[in-house]
Amino acid sequence: MDFLTPATWAEALAVKSERPDAVPLAGGTDVLVELNFDHRRPAALLDLTRIEDLAEWTENDGRIRLGAGVSYTRVITELGTRLPGLAMASRTVGSPQIRNRGTVGGNLGAASPAGDTHPMLLACDATIEVASVRGTRLIPATDFYQGVKRNALAPDELIAAIHLPVATGPQQFAKVGTRNAMVIAVCSFALGLAPETGWIGAAVGSAAPTPRRATAAEDFLRDALSEAWTSRTALPASVVYRFGELAASAASPIDDVRGSADYRIHAIAVLARRTLSWAWEDYRKGGQPKCA
Repeated sequence: MDFLTPATWAEALAVKSERPDAVPLAGGTDVLVELNFDHRRPAALLDLTRIEDLAEWTENDGRIRLGAGVSYTRVITELGTRLPGLAMASRTVGSPQIRNRGTVGGNLGAASPAGDTHPMLLACDATIEVASVRGTRLIPATDFYQGVKRNALAPDELIAAIHLPVATGPQQFAKVGTRNAMVIAVCSFALGLAPETGWIGAAVGSAAPTPRRATAAEDFLRDALSEAWTSRTALPASVVYRFGELAASAASPIDDVRGSADYRIHAIAVLARRTLSWAWEDYRKGGQPKCA
């Protein structure tokens, strides 16, 4: 196995063009596990950890460009108020050591249905910036996930950054696992509200071949909140319950060692109701969730 170590982004793209079989290595928290268990034996590894450009984030005109090499820990500590939902999801990832090493970009590259940050990227309507020696393109998060551990990258492309709007309203993320920490999600749910534009973003994770938007739940809630944005009145229980039902209808889970399909559907409905209740209560109080 070859170990390739470019020092700059241009070098990395050139190497990937020459060696499309090289597997990118960002934090290594997914790839090295597969190697250790002999689930994967690529011809080459492309180490991206030395490329400083990937470890930067910038803010411009209400949007964050999050470099693919920014760690979960930095998302939590540096972007907790700007991207509260993504910070919440990042806090559920592994252990402190894994959060120090792992990256949102690496999570995207792995494209696991159970990846903790995927639902929030969908709920925030994120776009993924990918590049090759041929140029750069932006892929909506809704188009990025192609199947179980399959993404929309061409063989010669690498993930450069993730583009997300700065939160203008409450965001929430919740997941169910077989224990309280260091656990792969049985299922997860993300919710993002933007009162100024009326945006509703809702997405399920670990409950389908790919993470996916809960569009029927979004449409229902958009109509239900059309007048409540101004009045900030409490949501009727019927609205919260129906939102949970529609969120669960977006899932198409399987039975596996972590949970049954029926349990996942039930749990997503519960998570959707809880996150909506938390987010709306936060909006009524005029605050933002804190992720310090």
